[in-house]
Amino acid sequence: MAGCGSGSSCKSGSCGSVDAKISQQDMAITSSLGRIKNKLLVMSGKGGVGKSTVSVNLALGLANRGYKVGLMDVDLHGPDICRMLNLTSRLADANVKKGGLLPPMLYGDNLKVISLEYMMENRDDPIIWRGPLKVQAIRQFIADLDWGDLDYLIIDAPPGTGDEPLSVAQNIKDAKAVVVTTPQEIALADVRKSLNFCKHVKMEVVGMVENMSGFVCPHCSNTVEIFKSGGGEKTAKDFGLNFLGKIPVDPKIVMGGDDGAPYLTSNAESPAITAFNHVIDNVEKVCGKQKPTLAMAGATSSSSCGCGGTCNPDTCDC
Repeated sequence: MAGCGSGSSCKSGSCGSVDAKISQQDMAITSSLGRIKNKLLVMSGKGGVGKSTVSVNLALGLANRGYKVGLMDVDLHGPDICRMLNLTSRLADANVKKGGLLPPMLYGDNLKVISLEYMMENRDDPIIWRGPLKVQAIRQFIADLDWGDLDYLIIDAPPGTGDEPLSVAQNIKDAKAVVVTTPQEIALADVRKSLNFCKHVKMEVVGMVENMSGFVCPHCSNTVEIFKSGGGEKTAKDFGLNFLGKIPVDPKIVMGGDDGAPYLTSNAESPAITAFNHVIDNVEKVCGKQKPTLAMAGATSSSSCGCGGTCNPDTCDC
């Protein structure tokens, strides 16, 4: 538009309007993030290493321990979180609370979830977007949703070091990375790029997870190292990072993700569940074990509740 270049500051018209909206969204992002204690970006150097499985089970495990947790799926081209949790609700059918903030999906008492699929009419439609649209979607995920007070926000990113993880790094300044790899060298070569990405954008790394680290035979209990083992632990040591744990291949975890019934929510015992709990223990330790914001299905007192009594903050419209 004429008159809006050459370093001039446009105070009216479309330029001023866009600047005002961006500024308003920046303030909303700052306000929203100020209510979240720990922001963890789960990332990987390549696809197919089980990053979304780690994200889902990390979020579930923390929620099961009484923490208030958000799970944000920023893998915009291949979102899987809704299907792994069997969340079928749509934003079009949701009730928007007072103040205009959009409600995320709820999974149990302590987990809130957002994914682009939640906002789509047809979840099988492809997302054909360039960078700016993806950046704006991620900003809206933070600014326009009613996250409330959270102990942890788990952010599931697509593989690589492109728009999505970069947008998280730029908009969530205190986000920390959990880097997922499989043991074989081809995956580790890519994960080293992710670690150098974190160094470049000054993002602290909580630690590394070695997924698909051996297969425990359900019949003889012997471990078969299908993809080798120990590569993730060695890489963590080489970079001076925390090693959060090894997770073996378990067909029941795969089936649980496909069926929308995560295995970690069951009462079953298996080497994989033990390994996931060990990873969660280490995440708690690195982030600083803390008292959960609210107990399971907790209530808020009348001093902070407009309805004059106690209520569940996830359902009350006060």
